[in-house]
Amino acid sequence: MDLGLADANAAVVGGGRGMGLATARCLADDGARIAIIARSRPDLDRATADLTGRGSPDAVGLVADVRDAGQVDAVFAELGERWNGELNILINAVGPGAAGSFEDLTDDQWRQAFEDGVMGMVHCVRSALPLLRNAAWARIVNFSAHSTQRQSVILPAYTAAKAALTSISKNLSLLLAKDEILVNVVSPGSIASESLVGWAKSVGVDGDDPYQLMDAIAKHFGHPAHMPRAGLPDEMGPVVAFLASKRNSYMTGANINVDGGSDFT
Repeated sequence: MDLGLADANAAVVGGGRGMGLATARCLADDGARIAIIARSRPDLDRATADLTGRGSPDAVGLVADVRDAGQVDAVFAELGERWNGELNILINAVGPGAAGSFEDLTDDQWRQAFEDGVMGMVHCVRSALPLLRNAAWARIVNFSAHSTQRQSVILPAYTAAKAALTSISKNLSLLLAKDEILVNVVSPGSIASESLVGWAKSVGVDGDDPYQLMDAIAKHFGHPAHMPRAGLPDEMGPVVAFLASKRNSYMTGANINVDGGSDFT
């Protein structure tokens, strides 16, 4: 399907790996110009090399800590100069904070979860808004989590931050409707991210096998999906790419689960 992304300008925050990179690949495959924003230069270099061969020959990787509003302002100012003041797509795919029980999490870990998962998105949207408003069409897609709907006792800070992000996204969809800027949220379920695969290996499970990974999730957390396996990062990309595209012309303020059915168990 042609998503109408040819010559679109897309910024993917947290696009150096995992679900963010999978999304960037889908956008590049459809002809979008891609800028990836992340903290790790090695991740950015690997990702931009990948994207260069996938339909985005001028892909660029920009280093920024999204918790720092000044760094974020500088990055989007650079993109404004590069792209004549226009941005069509903003994807926020940064994941917040550490796992741990309520009793074990420190104040610093709570603050980190909200700085990564909430304030990072706030900084990026605020800095990008002038560019998004200048574009002929614009979309924002923010990554939340299905744990906001099905709680886990080892993810209270992460889940609280994602719930706040979801609420702010809903508010933004109302605020920006008059500009016809569509704002949506995706909520991944048990996706085989690097952190989840790493956790599985730490408990003696082959996390690279999505079926074994889901078995481990069921054993340790008790809420597997209807599907018998974990999802893959590449299965997130097409969903986000559609929400970010011109093909999505009327959906805004939505929260889309990509979770193998766990929201319905």
